[in-house]
Amino acid sequence: MIASIPHRLIGLRRGHKRLIQLLTDTTLIILSLILAMALRLDGLAFLGRTGIWRELLEVLVILIPVSLLIFVRLGFYRAVVRYISSRAARTILLGVLLSALTLALTRWLTDAAIPRSVPAIYALIAFILIGGLRFLMRGVLAGAQARRRSRVIIYGAGVSGRQLQLSLNSGPEYLPVAFVDDDPALQGRMIGGCLVHTPEALPQLIDTLNAKSLLLAMPSLPRSERAALLRRLDHLPIHIQTIPGMADLVSGKTQINEITDVPIEDLLGRDPVPPRQDLMSRDLHDRVVMVTGAGGSIGSELCRQILAHRPRRLVLLEISEYNLYAVDQELQALNSRLSPPIEIVPLIGSVQDRGRVISALRDHEVKTIYHAAAYKHVPLVEGNVVEGIRNNVFGTRTLAEAAIEAGVSAFILISTDKAVRPTNIMGASKRLAELVCQALAARQQGTRFSMVRFGNVLGSSGSVIPIFRKQIAAGGPITVTDPEITRYFMTIPEAAQLVIQAGAMARGGDVFVLDMGEPIQIAELAARMARLSGLNPVIIEQHNEDALRTRTINPNDIEIRFTGLRPGEKLYEELLIDDTALPTEHPRIMTATEIALTPDILDNLLERLMYHCLHYDIDGIRQILIEAQTGYSPRDTL
Repeated sequence: MIASIPHRLIGLRRGHKRLIQLLTDTTLIILSLILAMALRLDGLAFLGRTGIWRELLEVLVILIPVSLLIFVRLGFYRAVVRYISSRAARTILLGVLLSALTLALTRWLTDAAIPRSVPAIYALIAFILIGGLRFLMRGVLAGAQARRRSRVIIYGAGVSGRQLQLSLNSGPEYLPVAFVDDDPALQGRMIGGCLVHTPEALPQLIDTLNAKSLLLAMPSLPRSERAALLRRLDHLPIHIQTIPGMADLVSGKTQINEITDVPIEDLLGRDPVPPRQDLMSRDLHDRVVMVTGAGGSIGSELCRQILAHRPRRLVLLEISEYNLYAVDQELQALNSRLSPPIEIVPLIGSVQDRGRVISALRDHEVKTIYHAAAYKHVPLVEGNVVEGIRNNVFGTRTLAEAAIEAGVSAFILISTDKAVRPTNIMGASKRLAELVCQALAARQQGTRFSMVRFGNVLGSSGSVIPIFRKQIAAGGPITVTDPEITRYFMTIPEAAQLVIQAGAMARGGDVFVLDMGEPIQIAELAARMARLSGLNPVIIEQHNEDALRTRTINPNDIEIRFTGLRPGEKLYEELLIDDTALPTEHPRIMTATEIALTPDILDNLLERLMYHCLHYDIDGIRQILIEAQTGYSPRDTL
């Protein structure tokens, strides 16, 4: 019951708290005056004198309201008691001295039988009682609140770490209990009441301090060094979190106390290459640019990057009304900060609709197209073959032919690593879309066609990363298709920047391949994400019922289960059909020379493919994809 009193006080309304403080200070003023008289007169015997209570009452009638008014004006009741600082002692001292001066004047005006030295003694006692009670309550309330706060260790005792500590100490969620830093010059120092320890002490600190989270306070550390640090830390039984990056802090997008989970790109450890501004602007600045699939993961990021390079007009083509609305609202917010603003034109439509596409290109005088519209989810396209072919192949041909007719200067197709030796309909359809663009590039010179091929992007609608995060938040299990499956990963902003730069280097019919770094084993990625969340990943082999029944379940365990490859899914992805990639002027962009079909051969294949689509002949569609030299081989997954 008594332990709950501090929490009840914290939960009171502001007005009720001020009333309690006023009543408390009134009591303390009376008590201070009586104690000052007792000290001066060697005891409380003076209270038995005739008329003393009347004289004291006359003094208090003036002393109490004037003192409370002084306290109000000095801000005694504006300060939050549990956050009161040591500087408040000076304000309290000033208020008490003014109250003692009021007592001295009142004694003189009322001719009360109060010795002349009493106001000085009163000032000392009142300062001890009024100030001391406030700091005592600060300790009690802060202690009660600390018991409810999550205890955290801050990794990094530099400027950012110290700012983070100050910010967290004034908040209700986290309680910093220790620092850890690699710098020997900082180790052993005391910062804000927290000792700076060596990284080697972390396992013991987590146990003895009962810390729940480890907060990384190193926003300017390069991503490669952060990845190395995380590899050293992810075995610890603690939830590892971080503060925003330096760019977001400097720009004001985020505050230093905005604690988040470790961004997955930090696990990849690849530092982005700064984009070349001449390449970024070549096809964008003062041009009318269209992005198809503008509401998707890559399409929307392309729009953000394009807007920053001030096109004359940005045309958004999107088949989903909701996605178009969402990206348009976001871009309009960004656009409001530009001077003058860029004209943004949101259009609902499909790339398969030739009339819609040609009118949009002509009406808005589009000069550059980034074609990101595609059905990309492998299992869905595998189960919806005809729609996948219509959108990815015939939609690309419709848009590309309309671009030539409308006098578009540059057409950049967003392709995928799944187009290389595809084992699924989606990959084969994207390889066929590449062949369409290559054939049209050979047929004419007016429109410069290029294709940019890359792997998975982090955080996209089809990425495993958000799925893993949801599964971890739900307590598992984390599902992975196969223990050996690997994938390439790249951040969405880096992929969009490289697409724009690759397109700017095109001469016509180019196939560009982005350097995706090293492939990542998905099972290990899932395990690392679990460990960073303070959990212990336990691998359960597929159909191993004995392991499920007999294993000991610990509170921090989370299962990783293997579900088997999905239809059309490969164990690993490739970016090149052969090994003849050549470097370009950008270190992370290569160009590939690959098989292309003549326009006549391709037209014949597409005519037959359309026939099978109209008749929903799935076997016929698969046979055409094999004949088209796409490398399609559905047997590869067996």
